[in-house]
Amino acid sequence: MLIRRKPDIPTSEITDESVYWNRRTFIRVAAGAVGSAALAGGGASLLADTHRRDDDKLTPYKDVTGYNNFYEFGTSKDDPKQYAGALQTRPWSVAVEGEVAHPGVYDIEKLLKLFPLEEHVYRHRCVEAWSMVIPWLGFPFGKFIDRLEPTSRARYVAFETLYRPSEMPGQRTDVLAWPYVEGLRLDEARNPLTLLTFGLYGRMLPNQNGAPIRMVIPWKYGFKGIKSIVRIRFVDSQPPTTWNLYAPNEYGFYANVNPHVDHPRWSQARERRIGEFFKRPTLMFNGYGDQVAQLYTGMDLRKNF
Repeated sequence: MLIRRKPDIPTSEITDESVYWNRRTFIRVAAGAVGSAALAGGGASLLADTHRRDDDKLTPYKDVTGYNNFYEFGTSKDDPKQYAGALQTRPWSVAVEGEVAHPGVYDIEKLLKLFPLEEHVYRHRCVEAWSMVIPWLGFPFGKFIDRLEPTSRARYVAFETLYRPSEMPGQRTDVLAWPYVEGLRLDEARNPLTLLTFGLYGRMLPNQNGAPIRMVIPWKYGFKGIKSIVRIRFVDSQPPTTWNLYAPNEYGFYANVNPHVDHPRWSQARERRIGEFFKRPTLMFNGYGDQVAQLYTGMDLRKNF
């Protein structure tokens, strides 16, 4: 089933009607995937999130899906939407490897049967100083981790994106080393805010947003949210990450949103919410400090950026 969360704002009041009905279609599909029709009827909102602020207006769907960083399809913000349509996202499976009791290849449909989808509305901050507010459909990655039973040697989780140059034209260039790789510390990966994500705005993930499965880590800069995942590996040492390899002086492993640590080429103290003219102050940990600050107790966050 898909979990109902505490009602907040009626979905029909904050979402374009066509998107709203697509949401209900996606919910029925998700419910069917886990063998339940509990949400086939009813109109209660699923857009509850206790971490939202009064000014966290949802970013319009057209902007969420039309203004993206996904270098596998090109370096311009509109390249992903223009070129991602060629990507084939079914069948799809994710290989789980390394220091876990239950490695294996997990088909995406099996994952949808194992775990109910929830909707979470998160703020997102790009390292380029723009931000969005997005309603995601997924489940806490920690639930999957618990099922896999990491061994005592597992300290980090490494992720890898699909490598398919025939469908991802950006991979035919050397703008980055391919395939794209990312990583989290195991306690970060287990944090309840860290989502394994399958949809947004009530729809399945569009290709340009990382279909069919991606990570969402809202207190970190956007490049940490690896897209189109095909491999997850549990390891005992810090894994390499694409942007840290490309420019280690600009992109750290942790990439926590921090207004006090500037990018070498621009300030991180302020951000522009997509759809707004004026900039706003950037919040430490993107405003999620109450949920994640304890992960970094005693760490020098200027050094570990």
